[in-house]
Amino acid sequence: MILVTGGTGLVGSHLLFHLAQQGEKIVAIHRKKSSIEAVKHVFSYYTDNYTQLFSSITWMEADITNVPALTKAFKNITYVYHCAALISFSHKDYKKMRKINIEGTANIVNLCIVNQIRKLCFVSSVAAVGKPITGKNITENNEWNVADNNYGYAITKYGAEIEVWRASQENIDVVVVNPGVILGAGFWQSGSGKLFDKIYNGFPFYTNGVTGFVNVVDVVKAMTQLMQGQIKNERFILVSDNTSFKEVFFSIADALGKKRPYIKSNKLLGALAWRFGWLLSRITRTDPLISKQSVKSSQNHYHYSNMKIKEAINFQFTPLKETIHNVCADYLKDK
Repeated sequence: MILVTGGTGLVGSHLLFHLAQQGEKIVAIHRKKSSIEAVKHVFSYYTDNYTQLFSSITWMEADITNVPALTKAFKNITYVYHCAALISFSHKDYKKMRKINIEGTANIVNLCIVNQIRKLCFVSSVAAVGKPITGKNITENNEWNVADNNYGYAITKYGAEIEVWRASQENIDVVVVNPGVILGAGFWQSGSGKLFDKIYNGFPFYTNGVTGFVNVVDVVKAMTQLMQGQIKNERFILVSDNTSFKEVFFSIADALGKKRPYIKSNKLLGALAWRFGWLLSRITRTDPLISKQSVKSSQNHYHYSNMKIKEAINFQFTPLKETIHNVCADYLKDK
């Protein structure tokens, strides 16, 4: 039986569909306030038979920081996909991210060891991969340097990976995937889904920063192939294309039939924007739309190598333009 954490998120929901379609017996945990109906909606993008597939999943209310609840969820489990995480670029969420991303992963690892789980797949991030000193492509072997990755999300995802490698030292087979920016349908008010919603509503800004992008379906396929194969105790960068935010934003706008962003955001404009956003959030007592770190990340130029996963399992990624076209089509269905 398979346990999936983070099943109500972007990766987790698409993973659940893939596993359910394969006829796997699945237990998915969810927090009390999370919506499993959003997962059913994701299923509806792929099949008319989504209600029956969705009903094949056993849902259990549990938080990865709640060990007693997690212990119950691990009953009769043989494989674990750990997708749950808190993603934030806000400094105020750092302690919360440490608790969820690092301590929560430690709880998952401890229960995997106690229950002698056969294999654990952990969804990390390219944020946890070391950055190069020169302009070379970033690979899985790049050495981690906290000075180059000194923001909360990167630190806590790297810390979570350390916990996962601890499992490998206790005879648990593990695989770690490090996706770039994940694009997929179903969550238009969070994560990368906001890009589609903002551009649809006339978002005017773009940057020339470069990073790696990947289709959520490709992430799920890579995860399941790695879990079902013989590879163990390895990490894999999952990126289909290294592309500028400008190109991605323009492609999204074109696919949605909307005006392309037309204001180039430089460092000065970005600095003004995040400061204004911070001030506005203090007045309205809401989370800022952009943060200092998100502005900085959008200006960086990082190129990631995907050769390891391609060579390991002969993996083929969906071209980015096709991904954007498909996700935009699903977005328009929901309007």
